[in-house]
Amino acid sequence: MNKFVMANDSDIMSGEVTDVYFEKTKEYLELMHSNPTVTMEVTTQSSVYNFINFTGLNDVISLLKSRGVRVDAIPEGTVIQPRDVNGIPVPFVRIQGRYLDFAELETPLLGFLCQASGISSYSSLIKKALGNIPFISFGIRRMHPAISAMIDRSSYIGGASGVSGVFSSKVLGIRPSGTMPHALSLILGDHDAWKVQYENSDFRVFLIDTYMDEKFAAIKAAEEFPDIDYIRLDTPSSRRGNFPNLIREIRWELDIRNHRNVKIMVSGGIKLEDIPELIDAGVESFGIGTSISSAKPVDFGMDIVNIDGRDITKRGKFSGIKNVFRCRECHEVMVQASSDAPKCSCGNIMENLLVNYMENGKAIVNEDLGTIRKRSLEEINNIV
Repeated sequence: MNKFVMANDSDIMSGEVTDVYFEKTKEYLELMHSNPTVTMEVTTQSSVYNFINFTGLNDVISLLKSRGVRVDAIPEGTVIQPRDVNGIPVPFVRIQGRYLDFAELETPLLGFLCQASGISSYSSLIKKALGNIPFISFGIRRMHPAISAMIDRSSYIGGASGVSGVFSSKVLGIRPSGTMPHALSLILGDHDAWKVQYENSDFRVFLIDTYMDEKFAAIKAAEEFPDIDYIRLDTPSSRRGNFPNLIREIRWELDIRNHRNVKIMVSGGIKLEDIPELIDAGVESFGIGTSISSAKPVDFGMDIVNIDGRDITKRGKFSGIKNVFRCRECHEVMVQASSDAPKCSCGNIMENLLVNYMENGKAIVNEDLGTIRKRSLEEINNIV
């Protein structure tokens, strides 16, 4: 028995984490001795995101290992609109194989993609809004700990400069980022908490709003430790008032005392829509948690589009095996049945985005996190 109310790797890989109608479907098809070769595509009919940063494919590849299928997909970290220039839904993943070999895995497969892509897409919008201003993913405490590494991985791909999770960092192979909690100041007092942080960290960020007024705490911190990197405000909403004006006040007081080197970091319930005014007020770093970790999932669905060579699908979907082409120059996207590269409206020949990741249940492409994040950061610039 599991110690916690969650599925383990074996539960997911075996297909136990599925909807009951897939079990029934398998039972009925086995009774009828029917196991056709199908092509299934993952698309979204509607999305809260105008641009989707596609993430979660790594777990899909792990899920489908030894299932005898072929997988073609858009690479992780690709930022793309969910429909093409003609309004056709973009197939993000294409799976071909015997239906009974992977039917029950549809539920976890979509779960891997929907939530990860939602988090990375929201993070990308934050990155686009911030430009070169860094932000750290602080959101794992708001979600089930079993998915902390997925949250941080998706945030990091989406543009976060760092993640707070210790376990996540081990999994991802990056150094965890963090400052100090209120608990340290409550136990030691502000001065001793700042002092131990100052003497033992190469990222000197002082949390200043545990006991004192933010302005006077900022002045005190900067005068006692003039070469710190940041002061951080995590002011609760009940005490925040006009937060941007509070930031402006602190920035003014530090500047006139020649503490222009001390930067301001904010955290605590920061959302995408808060960012422009906070930047304008003088914020130079962000810790963003709940709004990232609870980002709305991308509403992906997976549908049969071909059975034993015959193009067929359900009402409301587009049958047939498709390819996804994009122009390198203007980024226009076109979905078509043909594998021949079309010409973009700007005159350039488009490139097929779908990459063959798996053959006969064996992974043939394995991209590292650095490559995926680099692609994502380059593509975020294309968000309009």
